[in-house]
Amino acid sequence: MTSSPTADVWEVMSTARSIRRFTDEPVDDATLERCLEAATWAPSGANAQAWRFVVLRSPEARAVAARAAAESLAVIEPVYGMTRPAPDDHSRRARVNRATYELHDRAGELTSVLFTQFRYETASELLLGGSIYPAMQNFLLAARALGLGACLTSWASYGGEVLLREALGIPEGWMLAGHVVLGWPRGHHGPVRRRPLSEVVFRDRWDPTHDDVAVRRP
Repeated sequence: MTSSPTADVWEVMSTARSIRRFTDEPVDDATLERCLEAATWAPSGANAQAWRFVVLRSPEARAVAARAAAESLAVIEPVYGMTRPAPDDHSRRARVNRATYELHDRAGELTSVLFTQFRYETASELLLGGSIYPAMQNFLLAARALGLGACLTSWASYGGEVLLREALGIPEGWMLAGHVVLGWPRGHHGPVRRRPLSEVVFRDRWDPTHDDVAVRRP
């Protein structure tokens, strides 16, 4: 079962679940262009729009993405205590892990986009993130609205950053801010699972009874 496109912004936001399992149907250029255009509509500091988006479509570029995915997997497995689930394990965690391994295994087959941000020496990386992550979120929401599935990955981090930077010719002055895989979902979107507002919204003063939520996995 796949999810249908929708123009309802509330449905888009509440069902834009990370999708890690995709069909073999390629994403056509026109659909991808719409998502990229939506990314350019995002705000950025001083409206500098100091971003560049690198589409990884060729077999050569996808091969590099697959190597970066392997580097990332080697890092996140011990962090999250992940192992490949046994075939007879049908628990929720096993299903999530199975989808994660499938995404990494198919990295060389999938279209993806690398988001980069020019590094201004006067600004921190956190501040610069405010000029690129809204574009990434626009891209993700546009993908969901069009019925696509997408997943933000860590493949441009760890050892993958060096691989992608060298293979794609990205200058040192540009930060690799994030990487998104997208395709037609094998499954369906949302609803997303999030903590209740009562745990994350404080009224007028910090609430120490919920100050540990950032370190607990949902």
